[in-house]
Amino acid sequence: MAVPSEAEVLSWFDDLSNWGRWGEDDELGTLNLITPEVRRQAATTVREGFSVSCAWEVPSRPGGLERVVTGVPMAPGMRMGYSTEQITAMTVHGYDATHLDALCHIFWDGKMYNGRPAELVSDGGAQALPITVARQGVITRGVLLDVAGARGVPWLEPSDGVVPEDLEVAEAQQGVRVGSGDAVLLRTGFGRYRQETGNLSVANSGVSQPGWHAAALPWLRERDVSVIGCDSANDVTPSGYAAIPLPVHIIGLVAMGLWLVDNCNLEGLAATALRLSRWDFHLAICPLALSGMTSSPVNPIATF
Repeated sequence: MAVPSEAEVLSWFDDLSNWGRWGEDDELGTLNLITPEVRRQAATTVREGFSVSCAWEVPSRPGGLERVVTGVPMAPGMRMGYSTEQITAMTVHGYDATHLDALCHIFWDGKMYNGRPAELVSDGGAQALPITVARQGVITRGVLLDVAGARGVPWLEPSDGVVPEDLEVAEAQQGVRVGSGDAVLLRTGFGRYRQETGNLSVANSGVSQPGWHAAALPWLRERDVSVIGCDSANDVTPSGYAAIPLPVHIIGLVAMGLWLVDNCNLEGLAATALRLSRWDFHLAICPLALSGMTSSPVNPIATF
């Protein structure tokens, strides 16, 4: 396909915008597409009862958490002991931990989703669009689109962006179609790359990654997708657009109110889907109720 120009991508702030679609006070964005009926239909995808985690373990520094773990023996004569820990620092955003971005994560021209001013996010936390608006959980039908598998390669090369034609080829090969309210998980094979090369942190290999190309944004809007995830940090990097370096994050979060899960581990999910010949499933993403936060580590669970 012809790659959209930078001017065209920038025009999507207006053309793909969901501002006001669910009211001026809306903070849920595309989570509004997960209706009770969508949740009920998602439950019907549970047949075999197998569940699969789509998260990496949160690493210790760098790129993860600092923690103090202690084992405490009890006083003489006491048979019980215990261990405890204190997490003193943790990086949630970035290229390592599996996490859900809140809609307050990205600003453009001083605004967040639905026109909220960026000044509402400060050292005191997010006063608008925090991660806690999703505290009821993201419970919907998940669809895995294995583009690496559809192309017959172990993984897409860094800076290889996935476009609508790739998505529709994967749909046709897998016999599935993305619909309104679905969460779409995109497998580029980057998780397999991490495992086989030992480059478990992007810090070891730079920030060039495969992922969603900006060209996929109108497709996601047309299909009314509620959430996207990827085995990279979603945006293909580099994106090829100097004026808007992370278009999937910027247009997705700010204009569309589209929720993103970065850095999924989709290898186990892909293996299960292939074994069962089923590419849709019940998906549960439950962020921690962290007051005023712009993200949360998550462990997405797919159940077949």
